[in-house]
Amino acid sequence: MQMINIGEASLSRFILGSNPFSGFSHQGRDTDQAMRRYYTTARIKETLRQAEELGINTLIGRTDHHVMRVLLEYYDEGGTLQWFAQTCPGVGPTEMCINRAKSMEARACHIHGGVMDNWLAQGQMDEVQPAIDRIRELGMLAGIAGHNVGVFQWAEEHLDCDYYLCCYYNPTPRDQDPSHDPGAQERYAEEDRKAMTDLIQTLSRPVIHYKVLAAGRNDPAEAFAYVASKLRPTDAVCVGIYTAGAPDQLAQDVALFEKAIAQA
Repeated sequence: MQMINIGEASLSRFILGSNPFSGFSHQGRDTDQAMRRYYTTARIKETLRQAEELGINTLIGRTDHHVMRVLLEYYDEGGTLQWFAQTCPGVGPTEMCINRAKSMEARACHIHGGVMDNWLAQGQMDEVQPAIDRIRELGMLAGIAGHNVGVFQWAEEHLDCDYYLCCYYNPTPRDQDPSHDPGAQERYAEEDRKAMTDLIQTLSRPVIHYKVLAAGRNDPAEAFAYVASKLRPTDAVCVGIYTAGAPDQLAQDVALFEKAIAQA
């Protein structure tokens, strides 16, 4: 597995995402519920151990009580994936999420993409640097996520942070509410993917590319070939998996990714 560096942290270029573990399918309420039923604590820990075996060393996970409980058990049992923590507006304000990340010794923490989109729309970007400073004060690497290219255009001019998470798509507007609405009609447009990946080439920070499969809508081989063509030497990709009916999905995705990187 190829590696990149963000600050003093070494990350596998394929990073495991955890939205499916928390029931965020981006495919409607029924699929959300199916994911929650499927991903018991035992199954999540099994997936984390499989990731280790495949050479993955990093997990991106929400700072919610469910994820933190699973990680507590996983680490007590010898788990080694480092946690890049994501704030989550549905369970508390940003500072509270940052403190929770520190309590579980997260290696890094980043501001949720919906929050960043919302702050941009509401003219509240003065909230960002103090949150980044607080993350760093607590000894973690600090970053931001976003679905809107404007978030990163603003960050390049105004923000001092360690990394970005850039979403390939902007599925739903977060102008009024930063939280994900599971009942909303989502939009996965090629022009959004192109706009974000074009912008990534100009950014000054390492980028973790995410939602590259359009929440299961894109053909994996095409998606990873596209990622490989856009990934800079400083960048990595984050992918969540749903193994119900596809127990080898993680291994297959890693193989497709590594093949695409080799051919790029």
